Amino acid sequence: MKKEYKDKYEKFGLNVVYYRKKKKLTQLQLAELVDVDRSHISAIELGNVGVSMDVIFKLSEVLGINPKDLFEFRD
Repeated sequence: MKKEYKDKYEKFGLNVVYYRKKKKLTQLQLAELVDVDRSHISAIELGNVGVSMDVIFKLSEVLGINPKDLFEFRD
């Protein structure tokens, strides 16, 4: 991940946290529904890793949102 995009990864992660908590899911529950490890969900939420399109689509499906919602960054 390029350092210049770190803030965008973090904002994406904050959106994942927001929608996860809105659905009242733990990281473990979300991880199981998305079929990834809980540590991967944690890394996504902290903005420490990039996310594949497959994971973005699955996150959106599980969270009941459009993929674009994960990219609507708040200031």
